[in-house]
Amino acid sequence: MAYVGLLYVGAVLFLNGVMLLGKADPKSIAVFNVFVGGLQVLTPTVLIVAHLDDPTALLNASGIYLFGFTYLYVGIGLLGDLDTSGVGWFSLFVAIMAVGYSFANFRLLGDGPFGVIWLYWAFLWFLFFLLLGLKREGLTRYTGWVAAIEGWVTGAIPSFLILTGYWRSPAVTAAALIVFGVVVFVALWPLTSGSWSPRGGRSGSRESPAH
Repeated sequence: MAYVGLLYVGAVLFLNGVMLLGKADPKSIAVFNVFVGGLQVLTPTVLIVAHLDDPTALLNASGIYLFGFTYLYVGIGLLGDLDTSGVGWFSLFVAIMAVGYSFANFRLLGDGPFGVIWLYWAFLWFLFFLLLGLKREGLTRYTGWVAAIEGWVTGAIPSFLILTGYWRSPAVTAAALIVFGVVVFVALWPLTSGSWSPRGGRSGSRESPAH
């Protein structure tokens, strides 16, 4: 059930990235955030109730709430035209916890690929904190690209491979994810930071993604 939800986490990250890049109306994207946020609150609740005596299942399910609450927070904020600082500071909490879940996957669960994926999420949510909490609007385009890419690399593709039985060779997968993340996100920085507005064209300022 959790991996079904992961598929739609990929979708909402991709759409949020598209929104930050100025390619979609924020309020139309907000609706999908609410849909996925609701799913990502319902899913771990069902998993926890069904596995109260399984610490591993409880650990895995507990992390899903971080995403569910984020997407509900974003969706409601966009629909209500609210200031982004609240979701930004919550994103800092998520980023810190994501590092902890990465450690848990590496050391307690023996799941290298998802240990790396949690680091991807920690990086993205830290960008959300900088962009939405500290109002570093120069990061809008970079964050949009990172979110859109992570939607596929950490959500849609892993989920589909797991559901179809093709998620194999964990050591190779973890190494490939590390190399891909470092190369792509470093290369994106000079291409996207500081000189482009989210709607295309050179600009010295950026509009808030919440408006």
